[in-house]
Amino acid sequence: MDFFERQEKARRNTKFLVIYFTAGVAMMILVIYVVFLTAFSTAGSRHHPQHHYYDDNDDTQLEANAYLFWRPQLFFGVAIGTLAVIGIGSGFKTMQLAQGGSVVSSMMGGRLINPNTQDLDERKLVNVVEEMALASGVPVPQVYVIDGEEGINAFAAGHTTSDATVTVTRGCMKLLTRDELQGVVAHEFSHILNGDMRLNLRLLGTIFGILCLAIIGRILLYTRGGNSRDRNALPIVGALLLVVGWVGVFFGRLIQAAVSRQREFLADASAVQFTRNPLGITGALKKIGGLGAEGSRIRHAHAEEVSHMFFGNGLGEPLFSMMATHPPLVDRIRAIDPSFDGKFPPVKYAAEEEAPYGATQPASARRGSIPPVWPVALGAVMPNLGTPNMAHLHYAVALRESFPPALQDAAHDAMGASALIYALLLSTDSAMRTKQLELLAQNTSAAVRQETERLLPQVDPVATNAKLPLVDLALPGLRQLSPAQYAQFSRAIHVLIEADGEIDLFEYVLQKIVLRHLDTQFNGARKAVVQYYALAPLAQDCAVLLSALAHVGSDDPAQCEAAFRQGMQSLAPIARAPLVYVSAQESDLTHVDAALNRLNQAAPQIKKAVINACAQVVAADGVIQEMEAELLRAIADALDCPMPPFLQTGVAPGT
Repeated sequence: MDFFERQEKARRNTKFLVIYFTAGVAMMILVIYVVFLTAFSTAGSRHHPQHHYYDDNDDTQLEANAYLFWRPQLFFGVAIGTLAVIGIGSGFKTMQLAQGGSVVSSMMGGRLINPNTQDLDERKLVNVVEEMALASGVPVPQVYVIDGEEGINAFAAGHTTSDATVTVTRGCMKLLTRDELQGVVAHEFSHILNGDMRLNLRLLGTIFGILCLAIIGRILLYTRGGNSRDRNALPIVGALLLVVGWVGVFFGRLIQAAVSRQREFLADASAVQFTRNPLGITGALKKIGGLGAEGSRIRHAHAEEVSHMFFGNGLGEPLFSMMATHPPLVDRIRAIDPSFDGKFPPVKYAAEEEAPYGATQPASARRGSIPPVWPVALGAVMPNLGTPNMAHLHYAVALRESFPPALQDAAHDAMGASALIYALLLSTDSAMRTKQLELLAQNTSAAVRQETERLLPQVDPVATNAKLPLVDLALPGLRQLSPAQYAQFSRAIHVLIEADGEIDLFEYVLQKIVLRHLDTQFNGARKAVVQYYALAPLAQDCAVLLSALAHVGSDDPAQCEAAFRQGMQSLAPIARAPLVYVSAQESDLTHVDAALNRLNQAAPQIKKAVINACAQVVAADGVIQEMEAELLRAIADALDCPMPPFLQTGVAPGT
């Protein structure tokens, strides 16, 4: 199953979520109706004892009995009331979650880790997350730690890679070795890449609506009147709602379990494929078992709402196995290590099991030059998309450590990260660079210009294939900007790009990546909704994008048109609409921007066809060169299809 099939499966699972939700709500209405019917019938029988008269010649008694079980006014009142509470609750929670993973991480008591932290455990965690992100081709997510939780657990949250966060408990950070922590983080990254993360947030918003009756009941139960003599009926109503609300809790847990359980096996397997180190994730699972009942327990008040997102079971063992959000630990371990005997070893702190952080780094992490860039074969493009492996991970470690310390520190700081992006966008022409620096000072400040110039000697030697990873590393630092600073930052980027009056598709896509990934946080941008399930309405957008790529690859009109035709031919069978080659003026940055925005709303399989066509265009001359490869990765990122770095087949990075 490739990346796009996993994305399509996650989209289908959303439909199943709607079915589960509808069935759960219907059952809740039925149960609540029966409860209220019983309560009213009991109350009525006390005040109006029934006298039974039997008449063999009419159906009076049968009609009376039927009325006891079917009262339309009561049923529709219960249905409307229940739907109103669930709808308002789900809508409120969904709006609250619109900002993405940071809302969930903060809701669970998570503390955002400063990317420049000097704490050794936090530094280890941040480095592992950065390596996973670089290997996957996704922007580095924000990292949170829940200080009050001593068990071993973690979760990833967000609508897209733009607003994703990775959150771990203090026990996870302190008790796991680097390899074990890497296994847990790889598990969470599989949820990010497979589309599970978006489904989890939708499920969180949905489940909150179902739980609302119990939440309201709990609030009313503890409500007291202003005077002790007052007869306050609210606690009685609260107790009734709490009892009824547990019906919602039951069905909510069933829905969470139905959506979550099987995906944990898949995420475990993906983590092993990613790291090629089964001892990492199995070691983490064994430590959870070794801690006993508290192994992965989360005691936070919101743990039940988020239970389907955890790495391990965050709640107590359920009464029924079908309500379990996670498979048993032994089953998960044996799926990876069939020889496991079911015995969990004693648990030690990570500091007692491994050398101080830094001495445990793999050989590929030693600072030095990154692996050379080779021409990429066309057949290597699609298979690796969204499916990083151990070679990508080793490459990411070497790549991150190859950056000079000054650039690594700058990437983790708000002002430094801004200056880093500015430096990446400066022209190689000295006169144009001077003009851009003057414009930068006019649109920001002299201090920002000075910081940009300070970083230039470190940025200029950065290879083309390292520019996008450097941008990804800088995103957590850029998220520390204030809204006013972000407005200034985005304006300055546009000024730098437009300074030379030339079309540079790579620079355009680079800045689009930066602003797109930050837009949700600063502008409240809504997540993209799939609107196109056929390619025909997007034919013109495909033509614009393929034409723009063809113009980048060559100055010869004949070669440009030939490259376009090669990409067009791969789309023609499914386009069902003509794709017409357009001029450079008709495929300028404005047209490309509109095309990418519309293509980003396409279904996964359509995006797959578009990216494959783009690869056909840039590989029209037989190979994909360095700039073309990174341009292809940038376009894939703009379409929310993370593409790992291109590696030479059969050669280990760092050799």
